[in-house]
Order: sequence, then C-alpha cells, then structure tokens
Amino acid sequence: MFKKLDILDEKDKRLRMVSDDVTLPLSKEEKKLIKQIIDNLTYSQIDDLAKKYDLRPGMGLAFPQMGILKRVIIIVHEYDEGKFDNYVVINPVMLSHSEEIIAAESGEGCLSVNREVEGHIKRYARVTIEGLDLDGSKIRIRAREELSIAFQHEIDHLNGILFYDHIDKKKPFINDNSIRLI
Repeated sequence: MFKKLDILDEKDKRLRMVSDDVTLPLSKEEKKLIKQIIDNLTYSQIDDLAKKYDLRPGMGLAFPQMGILKRVIIIVHEYDEGKFDNYVVINPVMLSHSEEIIAAESGEGCLSVNREVEGHIKRYARVTIEGLDLDGSKIRIRAREELSIAFQHEIDHLNGILFYDHIDKKKPFINDNSIRLI
C-alpha cells in the first residue's frame, strides 16, 4: 500500500544541521522508509501516479528531509521513459569531480522548498561518489550531468545546506560562456 511521505519544510531547523554517519546494520524501520522514499520518488516522476497521489516531482531525498539526521541519500533517476535506476548511498563522500561546471537551466527545486526559487546553481558536471549500499558493501558511482547535480544536491542536505544557499544574490543567473546550462 502506498504511503505519501511527510517531508520537512525548509523552515524546519533540522534541515540546517549536519547529519551523523550511519552505523550499520540499518533498522527495519530505516529499510522500510527507504522503500517508501523510492516508491514516492518513482511515482512522482510518472504523471498519472503523481496526479493520483498528489506528488510534486522529485528525483532525490535525503534522510534529514524526513527529520532523521543520518547520512543516507536516495536518488531515483529516470534514465529512459518509464525506466529508473535507484541509488541508495549510506555515508556518501564525493571522491572526485570534473573541472567542468554546469547548471540546470531551469534552476533546481527541492521537495523541502515549497516555492519557486529563481537562479542558477553551479555544480560539477561529473562526480564520483563512494559510500555503502544497504548491505554495507562499499559502492562507487560515477555520475554525470543531471545525475551529478542530484548527488551534489542530496549530499548538501547531509551538511545542512539547501540548494538556494549556492545562488549568487548579486547575479542569480549565469550568462558566463564557461558554464554550460543543461
């Protein structure tokens, strides 16, 4: 049975706190929550289900957005229409990144920010992330473009950073030819 998540709003002070490393194994409740998050993120990207369950589209969520200050991120990436890759990364660390900088042309959004925020956020075009999977095995993920942005966005949540903290208040929109808009 589908259960809509209760996601913290940006005004909640917990979203500004740094999360703690996770000690494994995960509890049954944590595993159940991860499954719920995957379902919510997947359904939110399928128009009929998003309408049916009144879901805002989203591809990532971090445990702090659920009020749990632990270093867990979940990303559901639609790589082809109706086809999804699920990423659950415990204690993620960015090992490396490209020199190339990109920004989402339409800006970024967040399931904890229930309003439009205008501006571009500079992100690395490619990142390599290392962490643990659900079983505690070490994983390494190479992400590019949109997926790279999602990983950086979710890791920011673990450090108490919201996407709009990165927007240059004096010059919110990028028109610099060295930064590619995607």
